[in-house]
Amino acid sequence: MLRRAFVLILLIPTLSWSGVPGKSAMTATDLRCEYGRSPLGIDATHPRFGWILQSRTDEHGQRQSAYRILVASSVALLAQNSGDLWDSREKLTSDQNNIPYLGSRLKSGQVCFWKVKVWDGQRRASPWSVPAHWEMGLLRASDWKALWLNDGKSNPTSDQDFYKEDPAPLFRKEFRVGKAIKRARLYITGLGFYEASLNGERVGDHMLDPGWTKFDTRVLYSTYDVTQLLTKGANCLGITLGNGWYNSLPMRMWGNLNLREHLATGRPRFISQLRIQYWDGSAETVISNTTWRVGNGPILRNNIYLGEVYDARKAQSGWNKAGFGDTKWRSPGIATSKIGSLVAQAQPPIRITSSWNPVTVTQPSPGVFIYDMGVNFAGLVRLRLSPPRGTRMVVRYGELLHADGTLNPMTSVAGQIKTPGIGGPGAPDIAWQSDTFIAKGGEETYTPRFTFHGFRYAEITGLPKSLPLSGVTALRLNADVDTVGSFACSNPMLNQIHAMCRRTFLSNIFSVQSDCPHRERMGYGGDISATSEAFLDNFDMSTFYAKSIQDWADSARPDGMFTDTAPSTGIQYCGVCWAMAHPTLITHLYRYFGNRQILEEQYGAAKRWLLLVEKQNPGGLIQEGLSDHESLVSAPAPEMVSPMYYRSAQMLADMAHRLLRTKDEEYFVQLGQRIRRAYVAKFFDATTGKVGPGTQASQAFNLYTEIIPAQSRARALQYLREDIRRHGGHLTTGILGTKFLLEVLSREGHADEAYNIVTQPDFPGWGWMLKNGATTLWEHWELSDNTFSHNHPMFGSVSQWMMEWLGGIQAGERATGFDRIQIHPQVVEGLNWVNSNYRSIRGQIVSNWSRRGRQLTFEIETPLNTQAHVTLPGVRILENGRPLSGVQGVTSVSKAGKSVNFNLASGHYLFRVSL
Repeated sequence: MLRRAFVLILLIPTLSWSGVPGKSAMTATDLRCEYGRSPLGIDATHPRFGWILQSRTDEHGQRQSAYRILVASSVALLAQNSGDLWDSREKLTSDQNNIPYLGSRLKSGQVCFWKVKVWDGQRRASPWSVPAHWEMGLLRASDWKALWLNDGKSNPTSDQDFYKEDPAPLFRKEFRVGKAIKRARLYITGLGFYEASLNGERVGDHMLDPGWTKFDTRVLYSTYDVTQLLTKGANCLGITLGNGWYNSLPMRMWGNLNLREHLATGRPRFISQLRIQYWDGSAETVISNTTWRVGNGPILRNNIYLGEVYDARKAQSGWNKAGFGDTKWRSPGIATSKIGSLVAQAQPPIRITSSWNPVTVTQPSPGVFIYDMGVNFAGLVRLRLSPPRGTRMVVRYGELLHADGTLNPMTSVAGQIKTPGIGGPGAPDIAWQSDTFIAKGGEETYTPRFTFHGFRYAEITGLPKSLPLSGVTALRLNADVDTVGSFACSNPMLNQIHAMCRRTFLSNIFSVQSDCPHRERMGYGGDISATSEAFLDNFDMSTFYAKSIQDWADSARPDGMFTDTAPSTGIQYCGVCWAMAHPTLITHLYRYFGNRQILEEQYGAAKRWLLLVEKQNPGGLIQEGLSDHESLVSAPAPEMVSPMYYRSAQMLADMAHRLLRTKDEEYFVQLGQRIRRAYVAKFFDATTGKVGPGTQASQAFNLYTEIIPAQSRARALQYLREDIRRHGGHLTTGILGTKFLLEVLSREGHADEAYNIVTQPDFPGWGWMLKNGATTLWEHWELSDNTFSHNHPMFGSVSQWMMEWLGGIQAGERATGFDRIQIHPQVVEGLNWVNSNYRSIRGQIVSNWSRRGRQLTFEIETPLNTQAHVTLPGVRILENGRPLSGVQGVTSVSKAGKSVNFNLASGHYLFRVSL
């Protein structure tokens, strides 16, 4: 009954009111549509709006009481305050995100302009915001008049023939423009990858487009503004295609996994539609069809794992410009094999996000030149060179050097293919990463197009002399996500670890969150379960993770079981801890961004999965599956995976609660209780506090999920701490246990012990990685020179710990889009200051602290329209010299041991504590 009353209260603010006179100091800024700034080519028929509220930082507790949105079909109408598409009228609500457009029906290609006005808590109106806009993509399948084209060839019938030369095709289409152009948009995609050009100029800056999906379910397309690339008269549109994930090699990963048996495959193909609107009101469309011409390009081979072979002598100058003679080219083929629906690409595209020159070049043997890029990363190299015609240059990549200074590529070899024959017919004996360039003569620039690599060192052979450092450029690639979080402290080692985490994270977001950027490159759920909060604390993952959730739903097996990777590559043995990435991300996107839409859309898939897990494990305990991967001690499945099953039941109960599905909520609460009873009865010793094998991970798994009785937590925690002492203050945990260990210790008041673990300089730990020259995180705690990746995000949960516990910034447990904030900085011995901030969907959150002698200073800032719960050490706290009882915005002050708890309204505060 209370819940229904609450819903009615929420509905009341849709009524209109006129407000009261007076201008508000609060303004709406940073307008977003579908989480993007003025997005181009979206296909949401009811786009969601959001904005940041700003006012003076010394004004505490200011809240939005209403908003009004205007949407117009032109800038002129919007300037006249006319919302011909939608006028929301004044809405009495504090909502500022995920507000759906409810105006006139939107059409394909439509451009919409919008602005917003807000009222503050005193019912004072703000000025209208600076206008923003968005543009619709192609909303219906029938809007696509174009055809899918390929080069008209067939793929080989034998595995070994896939490794022969197969030139990347070039497609061209000439057309004429006879009138003044108002607007031109190119809607395009290609499988596996494509690059487009207009009149010889590259279209856009996306790399390795489109994002990897389950291609037989959905294919992503992009929209480009190409108005400035067109000219009056003759024009030419050119397309180059790469294999990507769509035309993968039949290489046997780990000696057995053939990706072609598990992915949708075919000849590279593309579809494009160029829409030109003229100032006279007319329009025309240039589509991909059989009037195009196709020829062979200079990329003779390309593969995401092995690299590419480029013969500059076969480049056809001017092929993508008007007037090129294409009489020897042929007509394209129409691609007819079934693929999925075309969907607008919403997640950030892959781009070149940083570039630099190597720090050194060495020559370990004659003719072998090794360039050290200074750090491990994912991306490409750009080479400027001028060797004689026909020179064959080979670039190999690796993360390490051998003791003699030669390249060690073995930690980045695809699928552990390191012995002859293991990779299958035609596969290389060792599947290392390499690119080959054959010179045409004269000054040239070479950058690989349809591949990427994970490396620190680039070995170049085949040149008569070394290139200068300025002739080699490292190009970092990653999904171009915005940085939203930062952390720095007085301990240089922690700052190095944090930088190492961020570098690793960026290396592993190539449209999926991968385990590594070289050997596997797959979207494993375990890494997401362990590190998604760390990613979210550093980067805006709102649309990236929405795409990940959809990938899991698309890849689910016919019975509803989630797979270990998404898009699925046929790997299926990891179980619950990997599959639970789907509900985990839904939960995070709700807490961080208030994304209710994806909760509503994906709840059914999550429910179906968990009910299937329950059916397969009627006793309440999980018997199989991967648990604390790369743990240094035993990690048996029943004892370690069952708590994650319990955690999954908790998440589903919470989702059902938010969706007002009372029966489902009750069911999943009861399921959790059944799991808990079975688990405690079999694995928990209430006398000693030991859980399962009694390892750090088994204790941390259970304390984190709270599966053991509350009255027994203290004994279980003590057992955990004793094990840490037995190991000399070192951890023994793996992928998930490491995250849980640091969080449990900090949550239970032992952040000093967590800090001691993180700052250990010797094995095992992050300090040991740094001592051994790591610039990105290892897959394994031990140094590996042959087997394990040196660019693996799974131990990056330490970045989350720094932000959320040393800095103290967390979304509240019941937060909706960071409306509730937890500020709980941990002042640990060994640190003198910490600076942390996070740009939430509602605005900037700051939590900085410093110590001088026995005095602590805390600087805290929270956004408008939020409330924070703050816990600070000490019993006497002053804010700018005033006791808390006299500070506007501070309420519900209480003492708990040696700390003070209070609620904090929005604004900027400066607290001082004398110890």
